[in-house]
Amino acid sequence: MKKKNIPVEFVFQLFALIITIIIIHAFYVSVVRPNAAQLIEEQNIAAAADPSYVRERHVWVLIKDLEQESCFILMFWALAIMGYKSVQLVAERRLLDVDLISVADGMRILPEDAREFSRQLQALPDDRQRMLLPRALLSALRRFNSTRNIQDVASTAHTICESEAERLESELSMIRYISWAIPSIGFIGTVRGIGEALAQADKAVQGDIAGVTQSLGVAFNSTFIALLISIFLMFLVHQL
Repeated sequence: MKKKNIPVEFVFQLFALIITIIIIHAFYVSVVRPNAAQLIEEQNIAAAADPSYVRERHVWVLIKDLEQESCFILMFWALAIMGYKSVQLVAERRLLDVDLISVADGMRILPEDAREFSRQLQALPDDRQRMLLPRALLSALRRFNSTRNIQDVASTAHTICESEAERLESELSMIRYISWAIPSIGFIGTVRGIGEALAQADKAVQGDIAGVTQSLGVAFNSTFIALLISIFLMFLVHQL
């Protein structure tokens, strides 16, 4: 029976998402929301005692809502994915400094030698054989052994490198999707906050604007935090 390859990157992304949800939600439940509730209560008391009191914009209040929590979860998930890809990139670059094939300077490689050099590459550990350079070299040597044509060898290596570049580009689509989804979640918070504010319009007419201002705070804080996170993530994406 043929052994199936485990999609390591998919498993990593799944567990990274689960762990991120657990950690961020625990932090929100134990730290963010209790501090935000305490600050809002203190501000309400101060506002009731002093009509000229100006509410300060505290960080806990800015990030307390569900939309901001979701944005932070997606942000740290994207950072975990980028960290994983960065480790892979470093390993690929280190392999460029390794002599995978023992060839002396000035030595000519004949088609008859290709099989022996292919065995050297096949003797590498499995994790190294899956990297770009060994795969490109192995395919080029096999092509050279079968066709004895340098042009075919160059074309084969070029095709493998192009397909690898396309694969890496497609893998970044998940991070780009997250960077797009974060502002969208912020806008959902904006719609929710404005809807809650409109639902309390009758109280505002009667002079009680506390609920309206709090709902509008949800609307604008969610978009503000989401846009900041999106800008930060897009900067990191363009560094990859």
